[in-house]
Amino acid sequence: MMIVMKPTASEDEIAHVVARVESVGARAHISKGEEVTVIGAIGDREHVARLELEGAPGVAQVVPILKPYKLSSSQLRAGERSVFEIGGRRIGGEHFALIAGPCTVESRQQLFDTARAVKDGGASMLRGGAYKPRTSPYAFQGLGEAGLRLLAEAKLETGLPIVTELMDVRDIEAVIEVADVVQIGARNMQNYTLLSEVGRTGVPVLLKRGLSATLEELLLAAEYVLKEGNEQVMLCERGIRTFETAYRYTLDLMAVPVLKQLSHLPVVVDPSHAAGRRDLVGPLSLAAAAAGADGIIVEVHPNPEEAICDGPQALRADEFAEYAALVERAAQIAGKALSSA
Repeated sequence: MMIVMKPTASEDEIAHVVARVESVGARAHISKGEEVTVIGAIGDREHVARLELEGAPGVAQVVPILKPYKLSSSQLRAGERSVFEIGGRRIGGEHFALIAGPCTVESRQQLFDTARAVKDGGASMLRGGAYKPRTSPYAFQGLGEAGLRLLAEAKLETGLPIVTELMDVRDIEAVIEVADVVQIGARNMQNYTLLSEVGRTGVPVLLKRGLSATLEELLLAAEYVLKEGNEQVMLCERGIRTFETAYRYTLDLMAVPVLKQLSHLPVVVDPSHAAGRRDLVGPLSLAAAAAGADGIIVEVHPNPEEAICDGPQALRADEFAEYAALVERAAQIAGKALSSA
């Protein structure tokens, strides 16, 4: 349930409610807004129902959260949207983040050429894969720790926060040493052990929607991270499988406004993986920004024809600045401003 405190509630009254919640074995999740404080009581429904906090000192109202996802529910924040600051850049609310970089780190030259191009073009963060999930076990799987070291060097040179994927709990320490945002890919969206471990790190998480996952399943996956005390989760729509074969996946742009109704978490769109084709990435990016997405994560490469993986969907590095300017204007339609250094 959600306990909405009065604007005049004192710290002692808030502490009293928290103590009552914890006395029945539930967890108290405190969310302080500009005007009111909301306390989420997360635990056994029957025990929580016996709290009888209506009319308690400082309590304005008690609202049951009926959705199976509690911490990601928009109810928990009483209509306020989450805004995260990552490496000096903000995402959520009126802030739009443009996350750009190569699908995978191939070499120092490739990474640094891309990093400089996206930094100069106004990107908010640098993406790059050191560990890559591939459909074929014989395909390039990434440079691993060597790739992480290159990402760390690129961060030092450009100042851009790093977004990189984690696939295996055994690599957590190495990844979080470099990553400002840990990406959980679509194939791992329901790897609940991995999600819980990432939640315990406290590092912001970009959680991609599974290829056949519903929005409720995505939000429940986010719940695994949130329940560990990590509040900084970004939801990512990256295309889902449908009957259509004219393109790789179907980018579900309706997910953007619907997720914003269901959840307070920022919503990011990945047009690169949905399209699989460079010529579609631009239009999909503009549509996502105009639809109110809080950010876009897009693939960029200095020589896409020579890319080890996903070259056909990567934007050309020398064209990124023009692309970013168009996306920024589309985001302004939705009342958002690009967040960059």
